Amino acid sequence: MRAKARRFQIVPDEFAIILDYTPMGNPYDKHSFHRTSPVAQGIGTKYFSLVEIIPGRGQTLVIGERVAIASAPDRPGLKVFDRLLYEDLTIIAKESLVRFLPKIIEEKERVFVEFFNIAEAINIRLHSLELLPGIGKKTLSMILEERRKFPFTSFEDIKKRVKISDPAKLFVDRIMVELQRTEKYYLFVEPYPPSPDYKFLNYLELLYSRVRYSEPW
Repeated sequence: MRAKARRFQIVPDEFAIILDYTPMGNPYDKHSFHRTSPVAQGIGTKYFSLVEIIPGRGQTLVIGERVAIASAPDRPGLKVFDRLLYEDLTIIAKESLVRFLPKIIEEKERVFVEFFNIAEAINIRLHSLELLPGIGKKTLSMILEERRKFPFTSFEDIKKRVKISDPAKLFVDRIMVELQRTEKYYLFVEPYPPSPDYKFLNYLELLYSRVRYSEPW
């Protein structure tokens, strides 16, 4: 009984995309009582938190659906029972993550484009832009030179000016890596659980503020 009375998990996100929904329960869930009761897995659309969601009584959730989640006990939305690790995700949830993460990036294009305009050096040997897969010293030099002329305005603008074939995919790939917690530095996703081994640079908060992003979450 004690497990059922567990805490309400506070998360920074207020909306999530459903990655998997098991109306009869998830037999591999780390919480035994969710192996026989409805449960969903999702990803937050603002800060990319991986979450375990409890549907409302009689409610059916749909993979790919965007739902409001309660970021605190007194907030509206579906209850977030727990934070998840990437390895907690079901096979279906991992496949859904690959499908839906690019859509989240695309709808927040101006947020991520702004990263190309403001990203800074982490230390004398490493620049934040180099943490994006495929950006080496030569491409970094081109980006810095181009943004000194005038800011980037879109993924298409980045593509044309620095010859990156798919800028959005760079962010998708980086966020996937950060969700798996295999890095030292984290640009966008705050590692969970926290560890002194991780360096969280928290660019998302700055980017949302700079472009005055409000919706869709």
